[in-house]
Amino acid sequence: MGFLRERLKMEKGWGEGTLKTNKHSKPERQCDNRGQLCENKLLLSTFAYPSPNRVPRQPEELGMSKNSNSDIQSPFCVLCGRTDDCPEKYGEKRTYVAYNLTVHYYCLLMSSGIWQRGEEDEGVDGFLIADIRKEVNRAAKLKCNICKKKGASIGCVAPKCKRSYHFPCGIQKECIFQFMEDFRSYCWEHKPVQKFSDKESRGTSQCTICLDLVEQLPVYTVLKSPCCKNAWFHRECLQYQALSAGIFFFRCSVCNNKDKFQKEMLRMGIHIPEKDASWELEENAYQDLLQCYQHCDIKRCLCKKGRDYNEPDSKWEIKRCQYCGSRGTHLACSAMKSWEQNWECMECTSILAKSGTYSKQKKRSLATSEKTDGTTCLLEEPSPKCPRQSPGSQRSFLQSPKIMCQNNMSPCSHREHPASNRVMMSLSPLMSNRNCSLRKKHLRKKRREVSNILKELKLQVNTKAIRLNINAENIWNSALKGFRQRNFNPTNTIEIKFTNCKNRSKTDTSAASKHHFFQLLMLHLQNSSLFEGSSAKNLSLDFQAVKENLYFEAGKMIAVSLVHGGPSPCFFSKTLFDCLVYGPENVKPALEDVADVDVARTIKMIKYANSLSSLQSAIHDCYEFLAAAGCLRPITSLCDKNMLVNDILIHHVIKRIISPLESFRQGLKTLGVLEKMQMHPDAFSSILCHKPERLSAETICDLFTIHSSSDVNKVEGADFWIGYLQDVESGESVVTLEDILLFVTGSISIPPIGFDPEPTIKFLHIRYPVGNRLLNCLELPITKTYDQFKNKMEFTIRNTLRVERE
Repeated sequence: MGFLRERLKMEKGWGEGTLKTNKHSKPERQCDNRGQLCENKLLLSTFAYPSPNRVPRQPEELGMSKNSNSDIQSPFCVLCGRTDDCPEKYGEKRTYVAYNLTVHYYCLLMSSGIWQRGEEDEGVDGFLIADIRKEVNRAAKLKCNICKKKGASIGCVAPKCKRSYHFPCGIQKECIFQFMEDFRSYCWEHKPVQKFSDKESRGTSQCTICLDLVEQLPVYTVLKSPCCKNAWFHRECLQYQALSAGIFFFRCSVCNNKDKFQKEMLRMGIHIPEKDASWELEENAYQDLLQCYQHCDIKRCLCKKGRDYNEPDSKWEIKRCQYCGSRGTHLACSAMKSWEQNWECMECTSILAKSGTYSKQKKRSLATSEKTDGTTCLLEEPSPKCPRQSPGSQRSFLQSPKIMCQNNMSPCSHREHPASNRVMMSLSPLMSNRNCSLRKKHLRKKRREVSNILKELKLQVNTKAIRLNINAENIWNSALKGFRQRNFNPTNTIEIKFTNCKNRSKTDTSAASKHHFFQLLMLHLQNSSLFEGSSAKNLSLDFQAVKENLYFEAGKMIAVSLVHGGPSPCFFSKTLFDCLVYGPENVKPALEDVADVDVARTIKMIKYANSLSSLQSAIHDCYEFLAAAGCLRPITSLCDKNMLVNDILIHHVIKRIISPLESFRQGLKTLGVLEKMQMHPDAFSSILCHKPERLSAETICDLFTIHSSSDVNKVEGADFWIGYLQDVESGESVVTLEDILLFVTGSISIPPIGFDPEPTIKFLHIRYPVGNRLLNCLELPITKTYDQFKNKMEFTIRNTLRVERE
């Protein structure tokens, strides 16, 4: 940062520099209609001009002062005539006693008839005193078109425009001053404006600097980011940020773009000083980063000298987490034999377990217990001095047995659960059988309603085909490329060609291939960085995804999947769904919506504080987080914690992701899906917030319509079919109901819109069953006995699917 310090030393006379080189390099600049430079006249009443040829720049030598207390009245600027001292608006106000001169830096910089002819240490930052005298004389002849007073030194650069004005008057009238290149000024009629397409919404969004709402309107006080589609800012917020960050750190607060963002902001009149950021200039600002974390965070620390005790090369040496480095443990507290062993804190291990990259071997500091869905539940290992707790005591960390059995495709074994859980497994279905039946009946009714709605939306789809070349091993990038190609139209019929499959060299126009594509795509979205949470997910904040507009594409893909016969996401949380349907301002999030472990812990500390002192202590511990979230509020009683918790939840779950949410909503508007969601919220909630109902023999039986020729005994064939479905459901077959559906339609689940064409069954004089996925037709053989029918079904389905998988 050495060169930045030298640059700052060059600029310290004004406290904030600017890009002045072009004004220094254009001595031929003319005043045009704003008057000629007057070299002979002198306004003696303004200031006296001494004779030295070279004037040193240092304030002490110039006799500079800032509004001395001995002055009866604050001196006025020789260019604008005002006494205001507002560095953010007019630049720093400086008084040079030796020359009886007071001037605002911006007034001097933007004046039309002056340029920097001197060196940095000459005159006033390169502006020679003689040139300032001439500019004051020239401006004295010009009347301001705004306040009607003399001394208007700034003129509009638009051709044939003769307007002149003072700098403060121009700010008041919403003129644009460009602090770059030739330092141009534009009046209120000829100023540059940002372009907005007619398709863009005109609602409100959140300014990501002050977090207040900003109207999405093409007005002077509002600026739109050139690099982010839905990022809007207050002009005042941007100007304060630019003055603080400087040219080296000023960038888009959403996507972090610098070059494109700065270019547009300079064009729209934001002054970006050529200086280091204000936080870089604070003495010892980064001193905390030089300190290593030295604290034992294990629940039962064994060290008698305390958690902060650290003795190198001993069992009481503190080992930090190899991933985050912000948690630690004594070697002895985690039963580690040497420093070379790796250690991970509980938070990092939990994150790794959810991402599927966590190794299944037993960790030194953590005990692992397998969940039935294949993930790992990580509990802190108890101290050797304490007896190990029974499995039942940790029940709060596990899912209920009923939920685990539903999530696991294979039958649950009683050996996998403790005895107490086996009792719950046997009683739970009896206690909730009636409620579960009513709930399933309600969901089926709503899903039938959604199916009719989606079929209505599908009427928009025409027969013109659009081909998407899909690589199943890189499903996201290939899908993104296809959706973004120029000729893609969601109203066209989609054809899928899997480019990495040797046995699919030709384009597969069947619904099976398309359903397989959308199924892979929905699975990728569920596990992507765009969403956060375990099962019920909310939108996350991914700055790179915001920059690349991926939230919009995700919403668009989900809408297209629903209308074109693909599966639904099924992983929306109720909070996310309500934000989409009712608007984020009408939603109250819950603690379950917080996926971040640290934030959830902070909220729990506040929520479960049982006294005013413990509440204040909890707030003190997370003061920086609350300040950054804008949730600090005076706490006078214990009941204030409820409002504070609500503020934190709204900030973290809703306000923080307001920009991704808006983009996601715009994507869901594709083919009118979001509008239908808002009209039928209960119906769409059944497919977006709930997993598909597990297939049953009754469901498959109702799905297929039986057709038979006149010489076939339809009743006997149907009896064999229904009997076979019941055997499959009860586990008396080597195939599953999903295998049967996959054999016929190419899908393991029923899409929300249903199948097109509707699945049918034909009984024919054939040797083995045939699944026609193009027509969704199952051709069944006519047999004399049920055993023959069952054997042929299992042999054909099992071997066909095995070949496909290989």
